[in-house]
Amino acid sequence: MSRGIDYGNLMHRAMRGLIREVLEGVRENGLPGDHHFFITFDTAHPDVEIADWLSDRYPGEMTVVMQHWFDNLDVGDEGFAVTLNFGDAPEPLYIPYDAIKTFVDPSVEFGLRFETQDEDDDQPTPPNGPRGIDERPAAAEKKPDGPKEADVVRLDSFRK
Repeated sequence: MSRGIDYGNLMHRAMRGLIREVLEGVRENGLPGDHHFFITFDTAHPDVEIADWLSDRYPGEMTVVMQHWFDNLDVGDEGFAVTLNFGDAPEPLYIPYDAIKTFVDPSVEFGLRFETQDEDDDQPTPPNGPRGIDERPAAAEKKPDGPKEADVVRLDSFRK
């Protein structure tokens, strides 16, 4: 019998589904208005596919921008493929959804942050709130390495 409801992983799965749905809309209709995305992902994830020179240059994580020029966007169940321009050199990428660390659309002050958690983590719920809830706003910034609790960004901080 299960020890409890794993809200952190359930929320991560729902947030990854949101990213997939957004990317499917972009694939079908392009980026509307001023929308653009900063996507930070784990370059060491076993299913990430990037050029060797990119993985050498960004051995832990990398942030890509989908804005003015991107091509061959293909959205699948487990991840997405896209060709992006790196200094006038188009490069194909494949990014699994579970390799994504942050997904930010600064045009509407929307952001999601995913932080990993050890499978056998038996830590109790923190006294400041339920596990998986992070009161801080998301940002496309580098986080310290190491296992973390799952974080969900509260959108209340972005409301005007």
